[in-house]
Order: sequence, then structure tokens, then C-alpha cells
Amino acid sequence: MLQQEIFRVDDLGWMRDLTRAHPWATLISHTPHRGLVVSHLPVLVDDAPHGTGDGVPTFLGHLARTDAEAHELGSHEVVIVLQGPHGYISPRWYEETPHVPTWNFTVLHVHGRPEVLDPADTYDVLSATVDHFEDRFPEPWRLARVETYAHRIAAAVTGFRLSATKVTAKAKLSQDESEDIVLRLADALDSDGPYAGPELARAMRDTRRKP
Repeated sequence: MLQQEIFRVDDLGWMRDLTRAHPWATLISHTPHRGLVVSHLPVLVDDAPHGTGDGVPTFLGHLARTDAEAHELGSHEVVIVLQGPHGYISPRWYEETPHVPTWNFTVLHVHGRPEVLDPADTYDVLSATVDHFEDRFPEPWRLARVETYAHRIAAAVTGFRLSATKVTAKAKLSQDESEDIVLRLADALDSDGPYAGPELARAMRDTRRKP
């Protein structure tokens, strides 16, 4: 990923927040037998203490066992891509020239070698994943409600823990524009037009507020 200093993000808290808010991830492996293998899956931040204590997030995920075998999971390094708020920026919104269309976005790349989990820990990952999404409901549904069935299907799932060896984060949110223009673009994204993106608008405004 092209990394320009103005868009670079080193804030580990920001990385955790992006993962929690946008956990649907892309997992990419370069395997010696199948070449590139790509899968899509939910990923969680692991809040339990692991790793070197340097503060770099640890991630949890799960795949169908056949999918994990295709990735040869655990035998080599992988990359996980997490995409936060993003959207099209029309030059008409700047109200000045010259400008061309662009795309604002937030993204996190996580590198590391996954640790394949045993069946008990895999079940815990499944339960934690359910809790992560269900906790938004007033009366969350829990995996324990179908525990026998859940344990049966969990046998076909492979869980993993990924302690990141490298993280690269980028937030391209018009930081190279004046505050007036950024607020103008954010207002356009907040409208009901064809490229409305209120979450992206909030991210742009929040970036301008930071020192």
C-alpha cells in the first residue's frame, strides 16, 4: 500500500477501533501449493494479554476448516485487510478548481503468522464473535442457547490467533485540503445525494479536530 506521511496512522487505539467497528476482513495468503488464496471473514480484537507487550493488537478469527486448509493456515505469514469508512469524492463538491474525483478511505493491513487454535479455543472464538455482534441488541442472543448444535458444527471450523508482526494503517481523509474544503466535502457526504457517506463525513471532521 502506498504510504504517504500525511495519511499515515500509527495510533494503535485507532486500529482497534476500526477493527471493532468494521470487523469484516479479507485474509490473503501466498501458498506454495495453491498460489494466492483469498477469503472473507469476521475478525475480532483479542483483548487478552498476548505477545510481546508492545501494544500491537492481536486478532482472532475463524474459517471453515476446508478454507483454512486451502490457506495452509499456520505455516506461513498472511495479510488481513480491514476496510473502514470510505467513499467517492466528487470534484463538484469543492466548489473551486482545479480538482478531480478521488476516493477517501480508511484501511488497516495486518501481517503475521496465525496460530491455529484447538477445538476448545476455536469454540471460544465463535462464542466471542457472536457476542460481538449480538451485544447491540437489547436482549443479545448467545451461542450457549444451541450449545450442543454449536459444538457439532464447530468441529468443521478452524479458529486462529494472529499476533501482528507488522501493521500498516492509512486514513486518506482530505488532510491535504483546507479546513473549509474538508467541511464542505463532509457536508456533501452528509446529504442524501447518490454518494452519501455520513460515517466517512464524521471521520473527516474528527481528523480535522485532532491536533
